[in-house]
This record gives sequence, structure tokens and C-alpha cells, in this order.
Amino acid sequence: MAIISSFNMQFSIFALLSVLRLSAQSSATSSTTNCFIQCLNHRSDPSFPITGEVYTSVNSSFPSVLQTYIRNLRFNETTTPKPILIITALHASHIQVAVVCAKKHRLLMRTRSGGHDYEGLSYVSNSNQPFFVVDMFNLRSINVSIQQETAWVQVGATLGEVYYRIAEKSNTHGFPAGVCPTLGVGGHFSGGGYGNLMRKYGLSVDNIVDAQLIDVNGRLLNRKSMGEDLFWAITGGGGVSFGVVLAYKIKLVRVPAIVTVFMIERTYEQNLTTIAHRWLQVADKFDNDLFLRMTFSVINNTNGEKTICAIFPTLYLGNSTTLVTLLNKDFPELGLQKSDCIEMSWIESVLFYTGFPIGTPTNALLSRIPQRLNPFKIKSDYVQNPISKQGFEFIFEKMKQLENQMLAFNPYGGRMSEISEFAKPFPHRSGNIAKIQYEVNWEELGVEAANRYLNFTRMMYDYMTPFVSKNPREAFLNYRDLDIGVNSHGKNAYAEGMVYGHKYFKETNYKRLTMVKSRVDPDNFFRNEQSIPTLSS
Repeated sequence: MAIISSFNMQFSIFALLSVLRLSAQSSATSSTTNCFIQCLNHRSDPSFPITGEVYTSVNSSFPSVLQTYIRNLRFNETTTPKPILIITALHASHIQVAVVCAKKHRLLMRTRSGGHDYEGLSYVSNSNQPFFVVDMFNLRSINVSIQQETAWVQVGATLGEVYYRIAEKSNTHGFPAGVCPTLGVGGHFSGGGYGNLMRKYGLSVDNIVDAQLIDVNGRLLNRKSMGEDLFWAITGGGGVSFGVVLAYKIKLVRVPAIVTVFMIERTYEQNLTTIAHRWLQVADKFDNDLFLRMTFSVINNTNGEKTICAIFPTLYLGNSTTLVTLLNKDFPELGLQKSDCIEMSWIESVLFYTGFPIGTPTNALLSRIPQRLNPFKIKSDYVQNPISKQGFEFIFEKMKQLENQMLAFNPYGGRMSEISEFAKPFPHRSGNIAKIQYEVNWEELGVEAANRYLNFTRMMYDYMTPFVSKNPREAFLNYRDLDIGVNSHGKNAYAEGMVYGHKYFKETNYKRLTMVKSRVDPDNFFRNEQSIPTLSS
């Protein structure tokens, strides 16, 4: 009895100490929050007061403000770390004062423009340090000049809004960026930005001519005042490592008044192995006007057995007659018919590619409500050599063994192969046939379900090792993936960053990014689990 009593007493003391420690931490966080808010209010520009744009966790609107732009429900669990407050910036001065005060009170800052960050790093921190979010969704102005063929776009705008505003003024102009209309401009542009115009015009960052950035000292800079090295870094290297990007000036591109689209489906039973094998031989060598994607998923056939289905979403910057002639010559295995093709305007093709029914009004692009909202995981790879038919047979079998697997092959070549890998931080240019996007979606909430599906996609990624790039096994920054390495920001931060840095940027570009970082943010204020470290860290 004495032993049990002693144990109970020790346990009670331990529990009491734990409660006291948590209480002290909570009290310290509350004190830090109050001091931070006082700093914000004191330094705020009287012409643009920040008071009404600060939401703490005790504010009744805090949950809705936080959750409205969470695009991956993996990071909307009760166990997900939450910010101490959110600033819904309405003016550049709100961001400037947030940076200055956060430095003073040693708070981590997260910048969110659309919430599509696949690992949630724009609104989540995995460190024990208190953090807050600067939400940019109110900073969404778009000023289009058809005469100059440019547009200034604030980072809180969505791609759908950008496309719509361009099309309002011209049916023969567009911009090369993603196919998801609710995607925020900020993260998309700063990390590269690709879409179905990439083989014709390259990436979003290849068509950015200026930017506005708030640096670690709270200064508002443009391309001239920030210098070419920093401008280079924020056009493909991820803006959040270097400052807060406020806006980008983009160069519009020419598109025909009429384009052609199709979305053909083929199953394993329809000679899919041969079709897929041929796709990898020709997709990167087509005319630059043609973007022909290939996406695999697992379905049940009429017998209730698992089989592989492929969808071929396509955009051609020309008419259907020319497209049919082109594909029947170079890709007859697909079996394209004139009846498969639909001619429409470029802005209508954006809706089509996104999955909207034909005839949907173009103002649907202005909606900020995602077409789908669920937990998911994304990974990426690059294919540099053709995959044999036997290789595809292996891939299809492994997909059927795992749940909810989707593999999307995006063709490279064209303009992508003409631009130097050093022109922007994004290095995946010549020599790549395609990029693979691994995607797993699920409906069940909770950590247990998440771990099960995460394991499935990690297994699929491992199975693909023989078919993808090596030394390094390359990856796409905008498909951020914490599986490939994190930065603890300790003494070996530079070495830790090399793990993911070489995959995202390759060695030369990664080293240049760390040199820029060391100059513009030597104390590493702008950081997250996969940010660019300084050379000295």
C-alpha cells in the first residue's frame, strides 16, 4: 500500500507540474499576443488602421476566418496547430507593421494567399513557437492593360479571377498558369506555376516582368529596387523565404480566338498499355500548340473488377481539323475522331479543363468556393526516359493494389526545353519528358484514416523509383512534400535544406537561392519547414 501511495503521490505531483507548465506556456503566449497587438496598433498607419483586421482565437469569427481558405482538410483537425491570431490585410501597411512587430516579439509568420499549399504551411507551423497568419485574400486587385499586354495582379487574387479579367478585355489573350480557378496567385506564381499553355509559353514565372515585395525591414520594393537576384529568387524559388510578395506584373500571351479541346477516356481493356507507352514517346515532341495530358485512376469494370482508366485532357491552340490530322499521324494509338473535338474560346477552355459543363457562364471563374474539399496528399516526380510496356503493366498492378491512387503525367518539351534551367529557380527543363503528379484523396476525417492513405501514396512513390529521375530524384516546389525532408533550422539548416533544396531546385540554383537569402534575410525571419536557409545556418 505504501508503494502504491508513493506512486500516486508522484503521479499527482507530475500531473500538477504538467498543468502548471501548460498554464505558464498559455500565460506567456497570451502575454506575447497582447504585446504583439499593442505593437500593431501603435505602429499602424492612422489612414489604414489595422484594428478591425486582427482576429485572435477568442474572436467568434476566428474559426471561420481560419477555415475559409483551408484547402486540404488534413489540416483542419482539432489536433492541427493553430495560429495565435490572423491578420486579414487590407493594405500594404498592414503587412509592413506585421513584419516589424513580429520581429520585435519573435513570432513566426505564415503568409496565405489561397491556402492550396499541399502541406498547409501557409497556415500551420509544426514548431513549438507561437505563430500568426497574414491572410492576403483581400488584396486581390487585377489591372489589365491590353494595350501594353500586361497586368498587375495582387497575390490574393485567384487564377479564375485573373483569367476572367483578361477575357473581359480580349478574346485573344491569356496567361500560362494552372487549371484550378480557386488557386491563389501568390503561392502559385512564386513557386513556378504551370498549366496547359506551358509547352507554348513556359511557366507563369517565365512571363512575370515585375513584382512588389515587402522585405524583412518592412520596405516595399519593386524589381528595380530589390535587384535582379531577389527578383529571380521570388519567381520560382518561393516568395515566403524572402519576404511577402504583394503583387506580380505579368506579361499576357496571345491565344487564338478559337481553340480545340477534347477529353478522351480509355481503359486497360482498350489497349491502354500500348497507348501509354506511345504517349511517353511523343507527348513532349508534339507541336508547341498542343498540350495532351494523361491521367490514370483505378475504377471497377462491368464485372466489378478493378481496372485502370486513363483520361486524356487536351488543349490545342488551333482548329479541330488540324488537330485530328496531327494526332492521327503521330499518335494513331489514341484513335482520335473529329467528333471527339470541341472548338471554343480560350476562356471557355479554362472552364472545360476544370470540369465545368459545356455552356457554363464564364463568371463561374469568379467563385472562390472549391469544386472539391477533402483531405489529400500530393507527391511529384520527373520522367526522363520512356517507360516500357512492361513498366506500365507493373505500375497498373501496383495502382490496383493500393487505394485511391491517381497518377497524372504532364508533358514537357516545347518552350519548356528552350529555357535554361538557370533562368529561374525552377530547373526542370530540357531532358524531362513529363512530370508525374501522385494524388490520393479520401473522405474520412481523422489521423488514422490520414495515415492509412498517406502510407498508400508513399508506397506508390517507392514503386515508381525505377522509372523516374535520379541523383537527385527531382520534385516540384509547388507540390510541396514534407516526406522529402524538413528543416529544423538548427546548426545544420543549410545541409538539411540540401535534401529538399536539390530536389526542388538542383544544386546550382539551390546554392544561389541560399546566397540571396543570406543577403536579404540574414537572421532567417521568413522561414518554414522547407524554406531556403541562410549559408551560415
